[in-house]
Amino acid sequence: MPSNLLQCWPCKPLAARIVLLTMLCAVSVHGEAPVSSSVSFELDVQPVLTKAGCNSGACHGKQRGQNGFQLSLLAYDSDFDHEAITRAARGRRVFYGAPERSLLLEKAIGLRPHGGGKRFERDSEEYKTLLSWIEQGSPRLRKDEPSLLRIELAKSDFSIATGGTAQLDVTAHYSDGSTRNVTRNADYLSNEEPVVKVDDSGLMQAGELPGETAVMARYMNWIAVANVIIPHDRNIAPEDFQTLQKNNFIDKLVYNKLEKAGLLPSEPIEDHIFLRRSYTDIIGRPPSVEEAREFLDTEHPEKRKFLVERLLQKPDYVDYWANQWADLLRPNPYRVGIKAVLNYDNWIRQQFRENVSYDEFARRLITAKGSTFRNGAVTLFRDRRSPDEMATLVSQLFLGIRLECAKCHHHPFEKWSQQDFYQFAAFFQNVKHKGTGLSPPISGSEETVYVSTGGQVTHPKTGESLTPTPLFGTLASGESVSDDPREELVQWMLEKDNGYFAKVHVNRIWAQLMGRGLVEPVDDLRSTNPATNPELLDALADYFVQSGYDQKELIKTIVLSQAYALSSIPNATNAMDRVNYSRHFRHRFRAETLLDSVTAITETPANLSGVPKDSRSTQIWTHRVGSMFLDTYGRPDPNQDPPCERTSDSSVAQVLHMMNSRELDARVRNDSSRAARLAKEYSSAGAIVEDLYLAIYSRYPKADEKAYAEGLLASDGALLTENKLRPVIEDLMWAMMNSPESIIQN
Repeated sequence: MPSNLLQCWPCKPLAARIVLLTMLCAVSVHGEAPVSSSVSFELDVQPVLTKAGCNSGACHGKQRGQNGFQLSLLAYDSDFDHEAITRAARGRRVFYGAPERSLLLEKAIGLRPHGGGKRFERDSEEYKTLLSWIEQGSPRLRKDEPSLLRIELAKSDFSIATGGTAQLDVTAHYSDGSTRNVTRNADYLSNEEPVVKVDDSGLMQAGELPGETAVMARYMNWIAVANVIIPHDRNIAPEDFQTLQKNNFIDKLVYNKLEKAGLLPSEPIEDHIFLRRSYTDIIGRPPSVEEAREFLDTEHPEKRKFLVERLLQKPDYVDYWANQWADLLRPNPYRVGIKAVLNYDNWIRQQFRENVSYDEFARRLITAKGSTFRNGAVTLFRDRRSPDEMATLVSQLFLGIRLECAKCHHHPFEKWSQQDFYQFAAFFQNVKHKGTGLSPPISGSEETVYVSTGGQVTHPKTGESLTPTPLFGTLASGESVSDDPREELVQWMLEKDNGYFAKVHVNRIWAQLMGRGLVEPVDDLRSTNPATNPELLDALADYFVQSGYDQKELIKTIVLSQAYALSSIPNATNAMDRVNYSRHFRHRFRAETLLDSVTAITETPANLSGVPKDSRSTQIWTHRVGSMFLDTYGRPDPNQDPPCERTSDSSVAQVLHMMNSRELDARVRNDSSRAARLAKEYSSAGAIVEDLYLAIYSRYPKADEKAYAEGLLASDGALLTENKLRPVIEDLMWAMMNSPESIIQN
């Protein structure tokens, strides 16, 4: 028996003695070392198990394992996995006396019943690797074993013709300078399978339609991404792009991408579409009849620029954009308290009223302290009361990094580990609360948030007390952390090397204005979910930083680009484009925009509870304010934790509500409505029709539309009497309000 096995023999437990004796028997029977090369558990065995799906979330990698056998998810904890395979269940999964009869192998090749089925063949490289490892005594580590540093694709940008193929090639780099081709054992995932499929060997198959996507290669918690484009098969001359109008840097970068993809942009929009689009995007409501008439009748060559600048100064801008941020931050008043939530909402609106820069907005919020009755920002910490809750919220909202997965295990699609999560959470370890706390469903008491020096965040597995540490890079102060680590967290977030802070916000603004984010979801910036135009995202982020984080300047720049002013009507090249902004992406208006449009069109108040009588829906301070209309059109669920998700899809319920709602019908037919006023004030059918089209569509009627509508309002060339005219106007209004042009942004 080798001397290292004889050491402390009397002290070893019976099970360990049996294992050691079995190993000795195995060596005696075979008479020689079974293999010439040493197999590594981390570098050889775990990759085999990961590729076979053994440690996936659907199998032994789920929280409680499968059928009594648990592995760490995607092999993020090598020590745990080695223990589970070699020692758990009395070591029954490996049999050193006859390694080929080990339960680990016999189940994998289908010789024993296995819920996961057959994973590989007896003559496969995977089987030979596991067999050799068991024959060598299933060591945890080899002598001088290197560690995996990164993986790399031989090629990361592909242009594949429709129906064509391309092979991914993955190389692993190790700490001793060695490399290994791991294409066989890597896992692959396409973000858009209809565009590009990828099989287990890394072979990519392009679909039959043009498009683009990202394909992820993952090997042992390291990730590399390939960007794949399926260009349009039409030949587009370079001069077609040289003649396109370019208003600023956005257009240049959008057109560069379109030329690469073989797509031509749609035609520019007319003034009335730009008018309605900019009003609803910037201030969340359509223009009034007077505002529409003024813009459409103006011939000034820079009237669009003047319009955008004027919109950014309107009070409506404050309510509209504060309402969107409130979606992300607003808690449930039944949990946190009505007064606290009202103060919170007022605080958010005040930041937009003062046009506080985005970096200062984030600083004030993340470092807030004081009374919930005096500093509305503190309500954030009244709702999110523990460091781990704050870590997930701040990382997602202000960095676009979704850390939630790393709270329990290594992030399956990113580099973040459990250690990373809790070190980041430690930035909030000193935040304390003083007061009676929460007492749902009332929680009406005052609470004070303050900073103490006695906080501590520990690793849930090791129990180690963790120091506040950024997700990457270093703190400006080096290793030292102040009494309020949140201050240093914000400073790190604003450093030039940290591009996440600016990128996630410009991406959020871009999505609101352009109908789709450069990254979708907008707050999920990760290597496996790359931007559709990374150069544009970088340029927008740089511009935003250079502007002093001025949101108004960013909105103005995007809205005045030619890319923003493209038609939503596709041409022969871009009908299938969904990501390159070759045309405007049509989308349904937000619930508040639609309700405020109904209010403006009918000239009747919404009568929302909890706010003054003539308030707009963008001015409500909680989604607890009852409104069947807002609920039907997808406002956030008030019981849902922020960041709240809106329902942006259209539904049958929305169509039926607009057509059949008794409330809407009553507002159209109200004695104080627009229809009643028009029937009483106007003596010309043409004037009535023009008023309706400007109010509902923000444009003048076309000749055929005008002729048809005038025919409804007049008989034998004379305007109907008031008692007959009003019902016709009401029906015409109802029909126009139910049309797609009224509900969907073109």
